[in-house]
Amino acid sequence: MLYHGMKEKEVEQSLNTSVKQGLSEKAIETRRKKFGWNELSEGEKQSAILLFFSQFKDFMVLVLLGATLVSGLLGEYIDAVAIMAIVLLNGILGFFQERKAEKSLQALKNLSAPQVTVLRDGRWIKKNSREIVPGDVLKFASGDRMGADVRIITANNLELEESALTGESIPTVKNTHLIKEKTPNLGDMNNMAFMGTMVTRGNGVGIVTAIGMETAMGKIAHMIQTTGTIVTPLQRRLEQLGKILITVALLLTMLVVVVGIIHGHDAYTMFLAGVSLAVAAIPEGLPAIVTVALSLGVQRMIRKNAIVRKLPAVETLGCASVICSDKTGTMTQNKMTVTHLWSGGKTWNVAGEEHSKLEKFYEGETPIDPFREKSIQQLLTFGVLCNHTDLIIQGNTMAIDGDPTEGALLIAALKAGIDRDSLSEQFTIEKEYPFDSTRKMMSVIVKDSNGKKFAITKGAPDVLVEKCESILWDGKQRILNYEFGNDVKTAVSNLAAQALRTIAIAFKPIHSSAYPQKEYELEKGLTFIGLQGMIDPPRPEVKVAVEECKSAGIKTVMITGDHAATACAIAEQLGILEHKEQVMDGQRLNELSVEELEEVVEDIAVFARVTPEHKLKIVNAFQNKGHIVAMTGDGINDAPAIKAADIGIAMGITGTDVAKEASSLILLDDNFATIKAAIKEGRNIYENIRKFIRYLLASNVGEILVMLFAMLMSLPLPLVPIQILWVNLVTDGLPAMALGLDQPEENVMQRKPRHPKEGVFARGLGWKIISRGFLIGVSTLIAFIIVYHKDPNNLPYAQTIAFATLVMAQLIHVFDCRSEISVFSRNPLGNKYLVWSVISSAALMVAVIYVPVLQPIFHTVPIILNDWLLVVGMSALPTFLLAGSFILRKKK
Repeated sequence: MLYHGMKEKEVEQSLNTSVKQGLSEKAIETRRKKFGWNELSEGEKQSAILLFFSQFKDFMVLVLLGATLVSGLLGEYIDAVAIMAIVLLNGILGFFQERKAEKSLQALKNLSAPQVTVLRDGRWIKKNSREIVPGDVLKFASGDRMGADVRIITANNLELEESALTGESIPTVKNTHLIKEKTPNLGDMNNMAFMGTMVTRGNGVGIVTAIGMETAMGKIAHMIQTTGTIVTPLQRRLEQLGKILITVALLLTMLVVVVGIIHGHDAYTMFLAGVSLAVAAIPEGLPAIVTVALSLGVQRMIRKNAIVRKLPAVETLGCASVICSDKTGTMTQNKMTVTHLWSGGKTWNVAGEEHSKLEKFYEGETPIDPFREKSIQQLLTFGVLCNHTDLIIQGNTMAIDGDPTEGALLIAALKAGIDRDSLSEQFTIEKEYPFDSTRKMMSVIVKDSNGKKFAITKGAPDVLVEKCESILWDGKQRILNYEFGNDVKTAVSNLAAQALRTIAIAFKPIHSSAYPQKEYELEKGLTFIGLQGMIDPPRPEVKVAVEECKSAGIKTVMITGDHAATACAIAEQLGILEHKEQVMDGQRLNELSVEELEEVVEDIAVFARVTPEHKLKIVNAFQNKGHIVAMTGDGINDAPAIKAADIGIAMGITGTDVAKEASSLILLDDNFATIKAAIKEGRNIYENIRKFIRYLLASNVGEILVMLFAMLMSLPLPLVPIQILWVNLVTDGLPAMALGLDQPEENVMQRKPRHPKEGVFARGLGWKIISRGFLIGVSTLIAFIIVYHKDPNNLPYAQTIAFATLVMAQLIHVFDCRSEISVFSRNPLGNKYLVWSVISSAALMVAVIYVPVLQPIFHTVPIILNDWLLVVGMSALPTFLLAGSFILRKKK
């Protein structure tokens, strides 16, 4: 029903109620049977047991479980227990993350008003908001939270804080006027109040039009319930990798068993060898190392004011191609700030942060002393006197207790050294005529230290100028004729073109001791002083962040509930908006389907006056075009889109619990620049994941090939199963984790975002893994053959040489993995964690070879000094052979 377009009597008739009597108890019972309780439903919940077991459906987890079985078959029970512990840890983490997601709807439910004042059978009584039904008549005043959607019938200076629903930074003035538009945006429905919003000023009476899931809040709850969770690019890539590895493992197992039997080996030995190769093909530590790398990235991001709620989100940020960002508080400072003053034909700029007082007033580019400009002094002083708000100053921090617009007037005056405490010694407020939405003005009567009295009025310029008879111009009072009136209108237009909200200030002397009882008697015959223009200004660091994102191939899109003019002004200052045609408002969004929006969405930089449905629609349109979308927001209205985005980002300071619970990342400082830092971190984490995948798989390819080639050549097995497991779980593990701590390369933010469908082995990674693995395998096999042919009767010694060569080749190769180009392109000592991990792994290898108690376990024997030269030489060959060929190609 379009209650916003109905008159009071029509609303009463439609809902069969009375604003004088309310509903009867009998009517309540009937309606409750029809409409139910006024609460948000939570949808179907999955049982905790099913939710826990669902964590083990991932393909890579199944691969790990297979590796556990293999280790058990080989009698390596410690390895089996270790792998199982990794699987359980990942499952438990996933379980608790999904349980947390269920809290988003509970957070929504908590926003419902616990109690409301309702008219029942002609009496005003307190009731739990759960008991409200459509047709109930509610009374509400400043400080009350709305318990349902309400059509406002009476409004006395009524303002509601609706930023959680609409995204607007200032309270909305409410009235009872009919709205003729059939489908206005929430922010334009000034005769409606919505569940969960807060009354910040005045009072009113209204009729309940919707409860529970039928409210604007309920529709958002429904979107949260029905919006699916996005599978991250990292999860897709690991699943792809797992499928490749398990296929390779099965094929190798069968190949080795068949080849070995053909060459005369017994079936049991060949089965164990085949299983060993299967284990070699599966990097058991990979999920654990990925988890550790992401966790370490999380720690680094906390130091950069970003809290990660879901680990894969760290990597997802690294391939984001579109950032859909809220304006208020994220790109702007979330505080109204006076930036321009106008009086008598002059315009001054006001700069500076809060109450600092160093050259903050300018005429053009020239700094001026505000104490020498009488017009500025008068304009700012009267803005403080005709003001109902207080500033709370503690050290270098400042908070506004009251209306943000009035707070902006106080801060502007403070920059010129004018504060309320000093003015209280010179002026006394004798009477106040409060602001109301009909007059659009506020007035006070002031007495100065000389006993003179005068009225000060502030309000909307177009209304106030009509109440003025004169104007201050060049320090003199002149008749406000047509020419001066046009000058005022031009000034207002110029400030409005910069998306500034303008407040006009006027005054007049009071000669009578009797004050007018009615506002209209006082607010006439005034003298116009000037204008104060204010805006929620952009954060200074955001422009640089937007530019860096642009150079990284990331499109920044502003999505806001604010008006288009305001959004465009901020977007232009930040470098987001370059052409006027890149703007779309909510009305145009209503007319487009998702498919039609897809055709133009990449050309739009600013979406203004949007609803929660619009935000979800925009995110879906970008995703359908193949983009990885990051969506920021702080309000309830942002939650569905935050959840639907590839990465949802909530504000830590101003964000609602609903937005935070739906998000993957929370910004502690509510700052867009922090997103840029997080993207850089995310890109580096993915590159590090590629590095240790390259390292682990190249090592595993080397292990596979040395075994396979030996069998094809009818040689004994160069490695025993326990040595392969040792290399996989111990030798490879520490350097791989150290690669996860590698610092980003210099050009990480100059690269274009990765394509979301890019495979694990893209950009030549597959060839690098195979070529390096081939050389590692061949070098190990050559070392084994040389020593074995010297003394065929001492197989354990040849196997120890092969084991040492394989380990050393991998430890040298790890430095090559730090760069996509060559081992020489980065300082090999640049990652101190890697250096120490290599030293540790080498020490562990030496211990396995020389510690007597370990030798029988790992089938090793001590190596003489001369053979270490062979081991080191053959180990270095794969890495430096390829590095040398790269240098030669580069010289050509």
